[in-house]
Amino acid sequence: MFFQEAPPDTSAYMVAGYVIFFILMAVYLISLLIRSRNLRQDLTMLETMQQENRAIAESKTTPVRKKASKAAPVRKKTTNPKTATRRASKAKAAKTARPKPKKKSLRKK
Repeated sequence: MFFQEAPPDTSAYMVAGYVIFFILMAVYLISLLIRSRNLRQDLTMLETMQQENRAIAESKTTPVRKKASKAAPVRKKTTNPKTATRRASKAKAAKTARPKPKKKSLRKK
C-alpha cells in the first residue's frame, strides 16, 4: 500500500555529477601543469640571474693594477659649532651629576 510506487530515476543526476567532477579534475590538472611550467621558467631565470651576479661580483673583486700615485690628502673633520657646544654641555652635565645609588640585592646572603 505505501510502497507501491517505483523509486524515481536519478541516473541522469549521477551521470551529470560524474561529468562535472571529471571536468573539474581536468581543469585542476591543467592548472597544475601550467604552474609547474611557470615555476621551471622562473627557476631558470633565477639561475641565470645568479650566474650573472656571481660574474659581476668576481669582476669587481679581481684587483685592477693601477699606476702608483700619491696618496690623497687627509681632510680634517669640521665640526658644527652648535653640536660642539651641545657635546660640551652634555659632558659638563655628566661631570656634575650626582652618582646613581647602588641597587640593593634582593637575594639573601
